[in-house]
Amino acid sequence: MFHHFHDKKSHSKSQGSISEDDLQRLIKFIGRKNILNAEIFYEKLKSGSLKKNEVCFTFDDGIKCQIDVALPVLEDQKIKAFFFAYSSIFEGKPDNLEIFRHFRMNFFKDINDFYKDFYLELNTDLTKFFKINEEAIKLKLEKFPMYSLEDIKFRFVRDFYLTREKYDDLMIKMINKKNIDIKDLYSKLLFSKEDLRTLDKLGHLIGLHSHSHPTKLERLDFNSQKKEYDQSSEIISKILDKDKNEINCMSHPSGSYNKDTLKILKDMGIGIGFKQVMKIEPEKGMSKINNSNLEIAREDHINIIKNMEK
Repeated sequence: MFHHFHDKKSHSKSQGSISEDDLQRLIKFIGRKNILNAEIFYEKLKSGSLKKNEVCFTFDDGIKCQIDVALPVLEDQKIKAFFFAYSSIFEGKPDNLEIFRHFRMNFFKDINDFYKDFYLELNTDLTKFFKINEEAIKLKLEKFPMYSLEDIKFRFVRDFYLTREKYDDLMIKMINKKNIDIKDLYSKLLFSKEDLRTLDKLGHLIGLHSHSHPTKLERLDFNSQKKEYDQSSEIISKILDKDKNEINCMSHPSGSYNKDTLKILKDMGIGIGFKQVMKIEPEKGMSKINNSNLEIAREDHINIIKNMEK
């Protein structure tokens, strides 16, 4: 599972990002022969013929650095990957998740400097909130070892303490204080429609990642979830000039889904879906690591890089 990349031109180094050279080393570490093209991985999954050493590459969120840094490496290595972009970015109404990430990674001395300003702006005593969620925070740390304790605590405040509207308002207020125009960042940070068409023409598989990328999609009711994926299917298939039933893969935004999500995706004819972590999640009704074809576990590229360095 890949997200962020950096280079010496347009994309600055940030928390969790890797370079072109890192990606080449990662491919060598895994072994090129073990990396299947997306379409072959999908077909072997359906037929139950996947071997334990066979993997695929997946890219989430429609982030421009994937086109600028990772795609040339994939083409050089003749690797065809899955790309999952949420569809509101193609309507000029992207979720601010990537914008806010870029802001906290590029306009502060370091990430802890951002956290300091964030909590000052929030101006609320969170002692009780963190105490109540102490065990859940520990569990999250175990599931996402690439994050620090402060990273996890921030995400808990964002996702569970604040409403979506209050979080957006707070972040935009911080951004405005630094005189940054959010719209200027869209083309630098996110896919264009042409990027999506280019990936499709090159033979990569394009899939769904919801419409607006809710970080807690599982909290939405059935109809709201269905609307997220119906919109996404409509927009992506139109951009690629395909029938909706030709879009048959997806990944769960922020790893968030429930039984309603799985039913919606199954009814849509989605044949393969990827989750976010290499963990069994009992709260989702899982009994094994790859619980179903719509719950294929993924390893974050940062964890693989760490293993390479041991």
